[in-house]
Amino acid sequence: LQGIFVLGLPYALLHSGYSGLLLIVLAAALCCYTGKILIACLYEENENGQPRRVRDTYEDVANACCKKLSPSLGGVVVNVTQVLELIMTCILYLVASGNLLSHSFPYVPVTEQTWSVIAFVTLLPCIFIRTLKIVSKLSQLCSLVHFVIIFVVITYCLTQMHQWSWAKFRLSLEFEDFLVSVGVIIFSYTSQIFLPTLEGNMKNPGEFRCMLNWTHFFACILKTTFALTAFLTWGEKTKEVITDNLPSFLETLVNLCLLTKALLSYPLPFFAATEIVYSCISKDNHSNYRSPLLALTVRGSFLLLTLLMAMFTPHFALLMGLTGSVTGAAMTFLLPSLFHLKLKWKKLSSLEKCADISVFLLGFLCSLAGIVCSIKGLLEVFG
Repeated sequence: LQGIFVLGLPYALLHSGYSGLLLIVLAAALCCYTGKILIACLYEENENGQPRRVRDTYEDVANACCKKLSPSLGGVVVNVTQVLELIMTCILYLVASGNLLSHSFPYVPVTEQTWSVIAFVTLLPCIFIRTLKIVSKLSQLCSLVHFVIIFVVITYCLTQMHQWSWAKFRLSLEFEDFLVSVGVIIFSYTSQIFLPTLEGNMKNPGEFRCMLNWTHFFACILKTTFALTAFLTWGEKTKEVITDNLPSFLETLVNLCLLTKALLSYPLPFFAATEIVYSCISKDNHSNYRSPLLALTVRGSFLLLTLLMAMFTPHFALLMGLTGSVTGAAMTFLLPSLFHLKLKWKKLSSLEKCADISVFLLGFLCSLAGIVCSIKGLLEVFG
C-alpha cells in the first residue's frame, strides 16, 4: 500500500523543510510503537501469567473496549474508518494513474480525468476477484516494480549531485502547508489495519516486535534517502508526484512502470474493503452474503465510487494529506493508544501511560489541523 505514496514525500519536504526530515523519522518511531501496543491489545494473561491471544482483529479490540456502552459500537467505528481509508487509497491509485498517463502522453489531447476513466476500465475485472490468492500474486509484482522505480529515481538524482544545495531547504514555513505535509508523511507509514492478521499468521509470533522494529527502520532509511535526494535535486521545482520532474527520456518509462504498479496495487485495498462490508452483512443475513448478485453490486458500487471521487478530486498530494489526517491518524495514532489505555490501564507503568496519552494528543491535534488545512487547500484549488 505504501509504495506509490512515497512519491509524495519530496513534495512534503518542499513545504516542511528541515522539520520534514525529523517528521519522517518521528512518524516511523511512533507508527512502530502504536503497532506494538495494538498487538498487545490482542493478548490477555492466563492463570499462569502467560500471554494468550484472545482477540483476532482490530474490530475485536474495539468491541472489547466499548462493550459496556455497546457490544458492537467499537467495531462499527473501526470498520467504517478502515473502509474509508481503503476507499481513499483506491481513489489515490486512480488519481495517480490519471496523472501518470497525462504526463506520459502530453501530446494526446485528453484531460487527466479522462485518463483516470481509461485506467478505471482496466480495473473492471476486480469485480470478479473472490480470493486473496490472486491479490497476493499481484502484490508480489508490485513490490518488484516498486524497488526498480525507486532505484532508477535515486540513481538519476545521484548523477545530479553537483547541483545539490542545502540552501534549497526552507527555514520559514507556512503553517498550513506544513500540516498538509504531516498528513502525507503519516499516510506513507500507515499499516496498522493489517498488523493483527499479519501477526496471527506468523510462524513465530514472538518475533513480531523485532520484525516491526527492522521494517520501520529500513522504511525510514529508504523514505528519508528518497525524499532527500529528490528534493535536493529539484528544490523549489519539486512537483506533487516526483516522477513529473524527471527528464522526458526517463519520465515516460518510469511513469508507465508506476502506472502498472498503481493498477496492480488497486485490488488489495479494494478486496480488503469489500471483505469488511461482506463480513458486516453476513452477521445480519448469511444468505445474502453468499449472493453473487449482491457481491457484484457491492464491488461495482465501490469501483464506481472510487472513479467519481478521483474525477472530482484530481490532486494527489492534497488528497493524500487529507486521507492521512483523517483515517491515517485515527487508525495509526488515536485508536491504538486509546485502546491500549483502556484495556491495559492497571498494568501500565506511569511512563507507558504518559507515552500513550502523548501519542493520542499529538495524533488528535495533527489530525484536526491537517483536516482543516487539507480541506481549505482543496477548496482553494477548486475555487
